[in-house]
Amino acid sequence: MAVITTGNHPKALWPGVARWWGTSYDKFPKEYTDLVDVKTSKKAYEEDVETSGFGLAPIKNQGSATSYDEDLQGQTKRYTHVAYSLGYIVTREEQADNLYTEVSMRRVQNLAFSMSQTKENVVANLYNRAFSASYPLGDGKALIATDHPTRAGTYSNELATPADLSETSLEDMIIQVMGATNSRGLKISLMPRCLIVPRQLIFDATRIVKSNLQNDTANNAINAVRSLGLIPEGVKANHYLTDPDAWFLRTNLPSAGLTLWQREAVEFTKDNDFDTDNAKAKAYERYSVGATDGHALYGSAGA
Repeated sequence: MAVITTGNHPKALWPGVARWWGTSYDKFPKEYTDLVDVKTSKKAYEEDVETSGFGLAPIKNQGSATSYDEDLQGQTKRYTHVAYSLGYIVTREEQADNLYTEVSMRRVQNLAFSMSQTKENVVANLYNRAFSASYPLGDGKALIATDHPTRAGTYSNELATPADLSETSLEDMIIQVMGATNSRGLKISLMPRCLIVPRQLIFDATRIVKSNLQNDTANNAINAVRSLGLIPEGVKANHYLTDPDAWFLRTNLPSAGLTLWQREAVEFTKDNDFDTDNAKAKAYERYSVGATDGHALYGSAGA
């Protein structure tokens, strides 16, 4: 059995594949890396455990003892890796008719494309299901919700009233991000990183973020979002988002946010079947995708 392990493409499953490969599949850039942080795992699963931190320090009166607080454990998120695999067959008859190289080259490209598309869809579904209570975080709420529970009450990473993308709704959401608090109700230094939109909103999003002046008005006023540099990584359009008017702000949460844990890179193997004399090829990859802390993503499902 021949094994080719690569994070990008099958380099040489059959003669000529590597040369023919680069003419088409390389035209499809990765988009999932805009949606999640990619990390490497060497375990069967990864686990994030929230800690509450401490509250505000009280006044210490002269001669009195120091007050002590507890850094308590909160919600837990387990990332259990999932295996994805797909293969194809080149029959003995195809090989006998000198179609081995031609058929294999076409099918290996299609196989690699399918594996890439699978990962793009798996990651994008984190966003496509962000408003669904059927896919909760460790706190029991949807990834994006108005009532995430904490020790200090609740927090929201969703606009109170769902709104379509506009300059006003974007500013409202940025203000909401900047007012974020932790589990103890203390202010955290949370800021937007990028605006993530489906392909249907790419033009509106670009005009709103990049215009020098206020968008779609006659006002001689600056575009405050651009002037203040509040979305430093700009607009990211994702072709795998399914809701045409949902939009998202990904934040600078330093860890435990939106993660793809790569357990095993994509691996392409080939072998022959003794009973049929057919040639078989398959691809295999293992990873997990999820979210730990709702502060990593703010969004609106649209009006």
